[in-house]
Amino acid sequence: MRSGLLARTVATAAATVAAGSLLLGCAQSTDGGAAQKGDTSSGTSITVTDQRGKEVTLDAPAETIASAVIPAPAIIAAVDGSWDRIVGINQSLLDANKLGIISKIFPESVTTPVISGRDFVPNMEEILTLDPDLVVQWGYLGDDFTAPIEDAGMSLVGLEYGTQEDLETWITLFGDLIGKSDRATEMIDWMHTEAADVTKQVESLGAKSPRALSLSYNDTGLGVSTGSDYAQYVFDLTGLTNVAENAQVSEGVASAEQILDWDPEIIFLSAFDEATPEDVYADDRFANVSAVKNKRVYRAPLGVYRWQVPSAESPLFWNWVAALAYPGEFEVDLTAEMKQQISFLYNYELTQEDIDLVLRTDINEQSAHYAVVSN
Repeated sequence: MRSGLLARTVATAAATVAAGSLLLGCAQSTDGGAAQKGDTSSGTSITVTDQRGKEVTLDAPAETIASAVIPAPAIIAAVDGSWDRIVGINQSLLDANKLGIISKIFPESVTTPVISGRDFVPNMEEILTLDPDLVVQWGYLGDDFTAPIEDAGMSLVGLEYGTQEDLETWITLFGDLIGKSDRATEMIDWMHTEAADVTKQVESLGAKSPRALSLSYNDTGLGVSTGSDYAQYVFDLTGLTNVAENAQVSEGVASAEQILDWDPEIIFLSAFDEATPEDVYADDRFANVSAVKNKRVYRAPLGVYRWQVPSAESPLFWNWVAALAYPGEFEVDLTAEMKQQISFLYNYELTQEDIDLVLRTDINEQSAHYAVVSN
């Protein structure tokens, strides 16, 4: 149990969130006053500072948004309560949308035009045709990915990736840019409450920290999440030890020998991949890994978006991880939480069929303890 680390993590998160709130509480009207919150009809111009440090000004809340950033549209939809403003998405998101419950919640999400591939290179012809009020792009990728859009005279907000603070910054920016800041604040407050509740309960267990690994298992190699990835925030929050935290890997790719040496007790598979726990159990290279011997391999859920990366549904993922890490000890009625929070985020009432699809009960139920999250 790493109660000290967990306490520091929460304290650090609280401090960074507070700092982030100060930095991002910067939406202003062009006359110097504060932008109106939660009002999409005023027509008041909006200026925000994006994560590149650049000011972005809109004459009015964005009515049409195209995003090369994969998780952004689902987060915008949660802030907005609809898919109505989304006019362009990344190919990877379109692929995920065709597999998940978003196709039931927002049917138009599977026919939305694609403005970039998985490499995030903007398709300028498509973007110019759509002519959105706002384009969302990764700022950290540099001018090659942003300049063509801005040179075309379009408004662009550049984002950074990787931390819970980044996620909350996105939500704040999106709330400001569509005129629904109050709703964004409500979502962030929910995340803070859930983070505190999960941490408090994990600490109260006094349990030994399980060794865990976040693994991308596919034909191209074995990708692991290190200390610089969002998985580290989730593992710290839930009291898990990331066996790959300090791994010396090239672009996240590890060897089978490294995984054997780390001997994780739990493996969380990526929702980006098609691999199932059974694939790992059947891989002779991992026969002696504790997670395999004890059937504790799980593929991350795909809700409205993939849970393992920063999304509007991240608190549900934290609870899913904690429940599987401490089966029978960490108490959460995850299916009830899912129904409540998906209704809150997307105004949609989940059925049991939906829940099984999100949790991928069909492929995870053969793993140990999965009933603690699926029943």
